Amino acid sequence: MSRPLTLHPDRLFPADDDVRTIARRLYREVSGLPIISPHGHTDPEWWATDAPFGNAAELLLHPDHYVFRMLYSQGVALEALGIGNPDADPRQSWRLFAERYHLFRGTPSRMWLDWVFAEGFGIDLQLSAATADRYYDTITELLATDAYRPRALFERFNIEVIATTENPLEDLRHHKAIRDSGWSGRVITAYRPDPVVDPEFEGFGENLKILSDLTGEDCLAWSGYLAAHRKRRAFFKAMGATSTDHGHPTARTADLGAGDAERLFKRVTSGSVTPEDAELFRAQMLTEMAGMSADDGLVMQIHPGSFRNHNPAVFARFGRDKGADIPMRTEYVEALRPLLAKYGNRADMTIIVFTLDETAYARELAPLAGHYPALKLGPAWWFHDSPEGMRRFRENMTETAGFYNTVGFNDDTRAFLSIPARHDVARRVDCGFLARLVAEHRLGEWEAAELAVDLSYNLAKAAYKL
Repeated sequence: MSRPLTLHPDRLFPADDDVRTIARRLYREVSGLPIISPHGHTDPEWWATDAPFGNAAELLLHPDHYVFRMLYSQGVALEALGIGNPDADPRQSWRLFAERYHLFRGTPSRMWLDWVFAEGFGIDLQLSAATADRYYDTITELLATDAYRPRALFERFNIEVIATTENPLEDLRHHKAIRDSGWSGRVITAYRPDPVVDPEFEGFGENLKILSDLTGEDCLAWSGYLAAHRKRRAFFKAMGATSTDHGHPTARTADLGAGDAERLFKRVTSGSVTPEDAELFRAQMLTEMAGMSADDGLVMQIHPGSFRNHNPAVFARFGRDKGADIPMRTEYVEALRPLLAKYGNRADMTIIVFTLDETAYARELAPLAGHYPALKLGPAWWFHDSPEGMRRFRENMTETAGFYNTVGFNDDTRAFLSIPARHDVARRVDCGFLARLVAEHRLGEWEAAELAVDLSYNLAKAAYKL
């Protein structure tokens, strides 16, 4: 049996009639604002070539680890979904997904995907085993038209700017092609140095040799290694970057003296690094990168607290970013103190901290951001990019840090079409939160309307220097 697919206009608004009415009015102020997407992992080649997306599975299933991790948890082989398996039949992969779409009930993925299906492709029946082929054919046929090419979708979704994420070893040729094409869409890069900062990253030693070749610096010498980073950062900035991004296991920072830092560098490049030295080196490099941001103006993002690639079998077979990253407890007060002691009092730089550990919200992060001028709080991230997660974030952070020590919303996704859906969810949730404050007479509605625009647009644009 096929059931209709409809998006209720009041979805995610408070159930109370009076508060919901206020939320509706606030949402009208922000629903049509352009999208600022300052941090994500979409592929710049999409906009460089503007080639059509191939089929429904290629666009909506393969890049979305939220989707295939759920299916994997229910016993579906990743190979059958086309992950790491170019020989998989995409239609059959889509059928496997459609037959199990009920698994996503109550999840943010369900909201995002229903928005994509209804608003993006005009489909009016729910996805199920019965409608799998209709979905696959409708989406795949539309993707072959000019209206569904990457640049056309970018413009249709009213995206003002989108940032991708590249590492220092990449040549940014796709970003150059976008610039040279004359297209008006703004796609910029961000500097993610993990492969040449984390001694436990696979191929770290070889990566340093490549970095040496790229920069003409001796990256097995401490001074040359730092100089190479400065050169690559300058190149990324020239190609449009306004930020850096650091995905470390913990938030630990360090501020070693020059001699100690050089000796540590020699140990981690010796070929046999201890876990303790690897952690200390990552900690030192966060402070080094903050110093470079103080010099070149790039906004610094710190994304700690994920146990990356927790499933060794999946990592060995498929590599990174295949849905097996798991949140960990993360400490910030002592961890960030060396970096903040050196740079936290500077009002002319921005350090944005994210967390997957909600227990740190009110106890650590809100008080830190509510004091240090350089520190701002990133939005509810990854596993907490959900209506419940966003509400918990606002409730825990606002009372100490306020709204203006946060940086609005970013979607942090590889799944292109989920971007407008995610921003719509964030705008609806924030309007509901603000409506409650109005109903409790804690804000005037005119203030809530200003805040709604700031949270949806202005804060991200300002924080990321866009």
